[in-house]
Amino acid sequence: MTDTEELADSQNLLDIFNAALAAVDPYNAVLKAAKVEGDQLRIAGAKYDLAAFDRIIVVGAGKATARMALAIESLLGSKIDAGLIVVKDGHIAPLAIIEQVESSHPVPGEAGVAGTVRVLEMAHAATEKTLLICLLSGGASALLVAPVAGVTLPGITLQDKQEATRLLLNAGASIAELNAVRKHLSMVKGGRLAQAAYPAQVVTLILSDVIGDPLDVIASGPTAQDNSTFADAWAVIVKFGLQEELPPRVVDYLQRGIAGRVAETVKENNPRLDKTRNIIIASIHQAMAAAQEKSAQLGFVTRMISDTLQGEAREAARFLAQAARAELAVMKPNERRCLLCGGETTVTVRGTGKGGRNQEFALAFALEIEGCQGVTLLSAGTDGTDGPTDAAGAMVDGRTTSWARSLGIDPISHLDNNDSYTFFQQFDAATGAHSHLKAGSTGTNVMDIQIVLLNPNHFKKSS
Repeated sequence: MTDTEELADSQNLLDIFNAALAAVDPYNAVLKAAKVEGDQLRIAGAKYDLAAFDRIIVVGAGKATARMALAIESLLGSKIDAGLIVVKDGHIAPLAIIEQVESSHPVPGEAGVAGTVRVLEMAHAATEKTLLICLLSGGASALLVAPVAGVTLPGITLQDKQEATRLLLNAGASIAELNAVRKHLSMVKGGRLAQAAYPAQVVTLILSDVIGDPLDVIASGPTAQDNSTFADAWAVIVKFGLQEELPPRVVDYLQRGIAGRVAETVKENNPRLDKTRNIIIASIHQAMAAAQEKSAQLGFVTRMISDTLQGEAREAARFLAQAARAELAVMKPNERRCLLCGGETTVTVRGTGKGGRNQEFALAFALEIEGCQGVTLLSAGTDGTDGPTDAAGAMVDGRTTSWARSLGIDPISHLDNNDSYTFFQQFDAATGAHSHLKAGSTGTNVMDIQIVLLNPNHFKKSS
């Protein structure tokens, strides 16, 4: 961001982004969905007589789960007998009853395994007079991790799952593809947590971070029926040509699954899901609606481009840049417009740099709109982290890349090396700008959001 005019639109971008985050705050989302009246818990039309249960247990995992747990504590207080959630490092909340275990993300860690073992022990100990409240949000697939253990045949190690996860992430696998594999290497995913808790009553509150809100994909569906199979998981491996790179135990286990030698995940009409209810309490839809409302308050004519944006980040950036150029061509004098996108793109890692899908998206967008006056973009993860970095994303405009070149920073080489983080780090250091968006942990997670502001007349006045 380069001058007073542009700083104004930078603040508008941040105001719109923050309005989107506020709309999907996990604490408020839980309190909107759940109410306690006397001894009755009401959740999305369902009623649970708390006096009928001997024990109330709270478990879960995800980047947003700590604030969800905080809301459950405010509702139920001392009625909660035990609880444990697994959260990403640094994503904790001041809980009084429910225990928190911090672990690594997106590659699973030992702490996540230890925490998940305890969650499964709680589930196995549940009876028909237990109410198990499960809290799930994005990130749970890596945090709630229990590799399949061998009994008569070899199992999968944590290191096997870590390597499989890294390979699939670097290959650019979508969340559905990644989770199809992870579910078939797990003792907790693909409905197996609900299966372990049977015959307890299970109610799962979910903050969705997946396009279309499929219950079997969000958090890898630990309390939902799984619509994928071992054959589907193997098809993902073949698609990305990873057969020779995967750990041998992973290959062997998936092949045994295809042959019917190990049990499938929990499928439709399994009676052990009869006492389980899954409820989505927030998603990208609420975030984008709030962003639209805020942009209108700021005087922008707003258009929703897509809430299902996916595919390679740089290709999606090209699509959005083309949409921005088309809008500029038909704008009326003194008109200001805002374009909104939501979803989750992917990055096929071919270089050796550092970055994330939102920073790569922003850098690719900046190259596509180079020279366009009055165009600014914010692309960021609603969880506050983008890939393996401390940034949520970045803000760019039509002058970002040309200015960078004048300072000896080559945007194309950084993009080719998947090194968007270094690009924005160097750019900001050289210019004093604040293109790199470092919001810290937001406490929520409903995929990514892109905000484009079109304000060409603003720049004509200042030139």
